[in-house]
Amino acid sequence: MEYVATNNAPGAIGPYSQAVKANGFLFTSGQIAINPATNTVEAKTIEEQTTQVCENLKAAGTAMDKVVKTVCFLADINDFAKFNEIYGEYFTSKPARSCVAVKDLPKGVLCEVEVIAEL
Repeated sequence: MEYVATNNAPGAIGPYSQAVKANGFLFTSGQIAINPATNTVEAKTIEEQTTQVCENLKAAGTAMDKVVKTVCFLADINDFAKFNEIYGEYFTSKPARSCVAVKDLPKGVLCEVEVIAEL
């Protein structure tokens, strides 16, 4: 296994790695809308936060078209359509996906996404 640590994505806010490479796959931790340059959540809308999350995922070390599975968390299921609009611009290969609404997300963000991808 190889642990991914990059300054191009937010650092872990707990005892975990940003991502792990193993057996030809990349497993990312959930990414939220933290701007890696400032280490703060600056985006306010679901569209802005989804864009920041996807940009953070791109920094993990694989191409977006190699993503085979995503797990998505929304703080409000009413944001589903707006989230999908931005998500679809990044995940054009249409990987398998789960998307659920949750009670709360870290730092009060509106969405979180994790991926499993080929290297």
